[in-house]
Amino acid sequence: MTVKYPVAKPSLAGNELEYVTNAINDGWISSQGAYVGRLEREFAAYNGMNHGVACASGTAALTLALRALGIGPGDEVLVPEFTMIACAWAVTHVGATPVFVDCGDDLNIDVSAIEGRITARTKVIMPVHIYGRRCDMDEIMRLAFDYNIRVVEDSAEAHGIRPTADIACFSFDATKIMAAGEGGICLTDDPRLAGQLAHLHSWAYSRDFRFLHKKLGFNFRMTNLQAAVALAQLERLDEMLERRAEIQRRYDEGLAGTPGLTLMPPRDVLWTYDVRAGRLAELRSFLAGDGIETRPFFQPMSRQPPYFAPEWSALNAAGFAVDGLLLPTYVDLAVSEQEYIIGRIREFYRAG
Repeated sequence: MTVKYPVAKPSLAGNELEYVTNAINDGWISSQGAYVGRLEREFAAYNGMNHGVACASGTAALTLALRALGIGPGDEVLVPEFTMIACAWAVTHVGATPVFVDCGDDLNIDVSAIEGRITARTKVIMPVHIYGRRCDMDEIMRLAFDYNIRVVEDSAEAHGIRPTADIACFSFDATKIMAAGEGGICLTDDPRLAGQLAHLHSWAYSRDFRFLHKKLGFNFRMTNLQAAVALAQLERLDEMLERRAEIQRRYDEGLAGTPGLTLMPPRDVLWTYDVRAGRLAELRSFLAGDGIETRPFFQPMSRQPPYFAPEWSALNAAGFAVDGLLLPTYVDLAVSEQEYIIGRIREFYRAG
């Protein structure tokens, strides 16, 4: 189809081009450029955290966070059933075992089910703020304290929600609220963890002899070009969050009461607007004919071939995967364009 209204696209109306041009003109396009350090400091400060370590992607940030905490073979990490598979992959990449916890009605990890999944091998809880809905971090942090385990907060979909975990990981993928094409960042208040993150993400060079490596590190560094774009996005983040809040309000008002459509609970910050839709395949085909792109919800982690468990179909997450739909959500979506999308959805259900 010809896409007129994509599910997501970045808004690059700030200083992105100027900063990237500066980086190129200065010759600093690698991870040693000044924009990387600025992004780390300013994004950490924006989120009320003391330290930031920029990474190549959100997935890299999650993997790095687990390694910095010493997670490895024999350890277990509690991961939501309903999330992007990058969460499970990060656990597998460090040699640990993901243990999945079903979602609640808001799609976030069911906090009431966490305690029953904790074992002597549990070392980390990895909550994810799905589609911009804040998890019950107070209860998650309480459980982590009671059981002496750590928390890695996946905030890839939640720029604007202040983190509280040991390490919070953000993504700057092109679809995210802050978009740099790719990239991510780890935030922490712990100076030791910050040092370990920075050490591991850049080859784990020895302090004594640069090319002697005492531990397994990564090349997870962010380039100065990515950081230049991300920094320009950060400068407009509050404005973009306000625009997204308006988009959420218009969808809420315009789609309320539509037969065959179930609205989801409000989002604390809007990454993407999600609904449950009857006759999902037909609706998607109908909208595609008008150039309106949509996407289905995540599939349960226990349905994924690397982690398959026969009981996946009984999960709450499985029910949402059947009829969940994401609608176009981006800062530059004009009011008239959004009204058109809303009108076409309502027309589909009116036509029966």
